[in-house]
Parts: sequence; structure tokens; C-alpha cells
Amino acid sequence: MISIHPGDVISHSTMGVVEGVSLQKGMNFKIKGGQSIILMSQRKGAPYVDKVENDGQILVYEGHDVPKNLATYPKLIDQPLKSPKGTLTENGKFFNAAQRYKDGEAYPELVKVYEKIKDGIWVYNGVFELVDAWEEIVGNRKVFKFKLHITDLTIDQKEQRQQEANDLDHNRMIPTAIKLEVWKRDNGKCVTCGSSDNLHFDHILPFSKGGTSLSAENIQLLCARHNLQKSAKIQ
Repeated sequence: MISIHPGDVISHSTMGVVEGVSLQKGMNFKIKGGQSIILMSQRKGAPYVDKVENDGQILVYEGHDVPKNLATYPKLIDQPLKSPKGTLTENGKFFNAAQRYKDGEAYPELVKVYEKIKDGIWVYNGVFELVDAWEEIVGNRKVFKFKLHITDLTIDQKEQRQQEANDLDHNRMIPTAIKLEVWKRDNGKCVTCGSSDNLHFDHILPFSKGGTSLSAENIQLLCARHNLQKSAKIQ
């Protein structure tokens, strides 16, 4: 079984192996009754507007359009809460989950987030809590917005949701622009050994010791082996 951690660089096929299903949709609520997953992108030309706020703690994720087989111009139509058959769309499922949390009826849904930074290159951004959802007017149509807050909890730690998150390295999501700058600077290779496999975006000075996610000077690419070696030396 493959284990991944926030900041790990993976392929789409590896993502499928990790999750046990080929992810073709951007929004996936409780796949096979289990975990929820979203795929985000802040690349130029990305179909949806995803934003990172509050120094990487908050993700504002845009809902998805009506399928292309149901509309000639999906971007001219309100994003749907329900399908033509009356069942909830992925927008609707995530929206209802956020509403249940806001109404005090449930803990926030835990959502795994993967980010596409380049063709064929994805980064696991970690686990987020879904804490809010709303509709807003963009242009002449309604779109859904979902607010997620990064957490140190794992999908298997639902009973610990009331605990405060600690200042771990992945407690701030590295902005897309920083990831791309570091990837280009480090030539997509581990800065220690030159490997292009099992890469990880690493904080040179850990966040818990005052390091930042907002400067490429504090981020580097390391392979899994050298990332583990470095972590073992940090006291």
C-alpha cells in the first residue's frame, strides 16, 4: 500500500492507486461511501477559480458546472444543486454537508485535496475540513463556493476533530506560484541527489520553527529518502 504525505509530488495514476479509484471528476463526495476528495488547480486556464487564503490555511473551492452533455455552453448556466433526475449533484452533496456542520448537526466533512500544478504533475495538499458553502453571482450566473480549512487530522482520526491543530510543517499550504517557482528552479529533481522520483516540497526551515510557505527561498524539492533523513535530524 502506498503512503503519501502533504507536499508529496505524484502522478495521476499514482493518485488512483492511493485512493483505489481512478479520479476523473474534480469533486468526489464520499467515494464508495468512504472519503471525500477534491482536485484543485490554480493554473492559468484552469476551468474553475480556486483560491488559497490566510497564508495557506484556507481553500475557497469553486463548484462545478453542469455536464457538457447536458448543455452546449455550461459556463452560461447556473451551477446545479440537483441533477435533472432530482438527485444531488456533487455540488449539492458538499453543500448539504457544509450546511449540516453550520447547523451544528455534524462534524465538518474531512476532504483530501490534490492539486494539479502542471500536466502530469500533482501535489497532495493534505486533509481539509469543509466549514462553509454558499452561492454567489459571477457574471450572469450562480456558482457555488466551498470554504475548507486545513487540518492536521487524517481521514482515520475523526474522533480527534475537537483538538486544535499543531504547527506542523504542512499546516500551511504552499501557494501554487511558489511550487511552480521551486519546481523550475530545482529542475524537478531532488536538490540533494538529483532524483526525479518520489519528490516532496520541503520546508527548509520548518513552519513550527518560524519558516514560511510564502517564499521559494524556504522551499526545496527533496526525494523521499532525503526528506526522511532531514526530518530525523530536526529537533
